[in-house]
Amino acid sequence: MVSISLLGIPHDENSSGMRGSAEAPPHIRSALHADAQCIWSETGIDFSAPGRLIDHGDIELDPGTDAWERIEQEVGRVLDTGTPLICLGGDHALTHPIMRAVRRRHAALTILHIDAHPDIYQAYRGNPRSHTSPFARIMEEQLTDRLIQVGLRTINDHHREQFARFGVEVIEASRCGQHLQLDLRTPVYISMDIDALDPAFAPGVPSREPGGLSTRQVIDWLQRIDQPIVAADIVEYNPRCDISDMTALVAAKLLKEIGGMMVHTTV
Repeated sequence: MVSISLLGIPHDENSSGMRGSAEAPPHIRSALHADAQCIWSETGIDFSAPGRLIDHGDIELDPGTDAWERIEQEVGRVLDTGTPLICLGGDHALTHPIMRAVRRRHAALTILHIDAHPDIYQAYRGNPRSHTSPFARIMEEQLTDRLIQVGLRTINDHHREQFARFGVEVIEASRCGQHLQLDLRTPVYISMDIDALDPAFAPGVPSREPGGLSTRQVIDWLQRIDQPIVAADIVEYNPRCDISDMTALVAAKLLKEIGGMMVHTTV
């Protein structure tokens, strides 16, 4: 049996707006295991089966220590068990230390980043660790061979300069048709920002951006991935601005579908 690891990272200190995404991991777990919800993925994986989902709990982050070092260390510890890993944020800044650990274990790697925002500012309000900047750090440190950003709908001139600088492959929301095909040639890391979805589907995010993706679109893309998915994050869900736990349910659904494809693509 292929097991999937789960790790919560309750950290949102680099959010530029509303805090609260650090509170997301237990809400997503609650939605995942709710009696009223199906625990199976659409691809036929039963996450209630013994040994299928290994939950490592949440990382304990002490205020007096460097959170980046702690996150990298703990992510590496879980990856060394040999199981694909899904991390629950937390804000999007967390992808940077996660990727430091993932890259050390994968010489060839593609990031599939699904988001309303490019999150590639050189820095934001003087903060190079801002949740608007993780992919600038990732590309500077060569933590991936390719960065494919899908669903973007907030692009400005600085972003375009960064795309050109780093060779980012961009598929804006306006070009995200139902039959989008991604040419993936290496193991994949998925960075799933919940605000990629239209607020009609996922209102519980601090940066709502209309004109977004549907849950169905994203699931269909995930189910067409034909390379190993070695790790993933689900970030920027904020329970403080959710409505009737709608977004928690969406995050749990995406967790199941990413996890299901991890099982199917593991070689």
